[in-house]
Amino acid sequence: MPPQLLPASAAAFAPRASSVNVVLGSKVEPWLTQTLKRINKVKRPLNSIPQHQRCLTETLSSPNAIWTLTSLMLPKAPESELRRDSNPLIEALFNYQLIHIEAYIVHVDMVLRNEVAYKLTPDSIESLIEYHKDIYCVNAKADTYDWPEKEQHAKKLHDDFVQAINKFVFRTHVSALEGLEEEGAGELLCGKSEEVKNNIVGLLNKPLLPPPPKIVDVVRQPPLLPSSPVGPNIWSQSTPSPALPAPVEPWRVLPSSPSVTSTSVDSNTPIWANMALHEIQVPSPPMAYSQPYSSAGMFYSAPMVTSPIPALPLPSMLASQCGVGVGYGGFGWDRYQEYTTTI
Repeated sequence: MPPQLLPASAAAFAPRASSVNVVLGSKVEPWLTQTLKRINKVKRPLNSIPQHQRCLTETLSSPNAIWTLTSLMLPKAPESELRRDSNPLIEALFNYQLIHIEAYIVHVDMVLRNEVAYKLTPDSIESLIEYHKDIYCVNAKADTYDWPEKEQHAKKLHDDFVQAINKFVFRTHVSALEGLEEEGAGELLCGKSEEVKNNIVGLLNKPLLPPPPKIVDVVRQPPLLPSSPVGPNIWSQSTPSPALPAPVEPWRVLPSSPSVTSTSVDSNTPIWANMALHEIQVPSPPMAYSQPYSSAGMFYSAPMVTSPIPALPLPSMLASQCGVGVGYGGFGWDRYQEYTTTI
């Protein structure tokens, strides 16, 4: 990207130079020749590049070579002092003013960037500074809440605007010189005036921002661990107990030997009165024992179980045990009295 070179007269707070810096290329555009012939009352020879450059420099260096870049409609007083009227036309006439933004050309480059640079006149700069200080800043302070450094912030806002408006230089294509008039004055064409307006309004309407809220350090309690010395029940959680088999009533367990102690159940009450046949669980007897009065065909044995059987309390772990020989067919219920329980 070519360097953006500007003369010293384009710097902030710099006075206007007595001569405008004009740089032409090796070939002069036909539109520039026609424009120079149109604005000069006295016919001047324009047959070479130096003649074009001399004519353009003298024209733009004239004290009357002031361009109107744009116009702004701004209020005359702060919002609280504006006149209120039912007729909007009367309100506009009494409350608003039209400020013309004027500038002069400080640089013409038709070699590197094909641009022309404008700098605002001191009168336009002064008008914008007064509006910003007396009206805009007053409205901005009225629209924000109070804080201790509010006046200092408003003063800094205005100082920043003063610097920015003095540094403001508008650049546009050299074709803007087609709007050149007599004595070097002129107006921007092709919508360039709206571009200048947006740039200046952007400088004017910088908001007055209050300071950001102070960040308060919130003291957070460190997370408590189960080992922390706190209340005994703060971390108590129900520990899932291992799955235990449902309690089995002692009289439902059939021991492997008939000579064992029985429960305190009334001996006159039949033990199997309320028990169905399929609920009886007869464990397989050990090989070292043989039950009297029994045969393989006379006893009911539980079907083979292929899934794991939950652990049941052993007969020796029970407070009391019962031993009954169970049979059907040739051996009935009337003979269970032969195995009287022994306490």
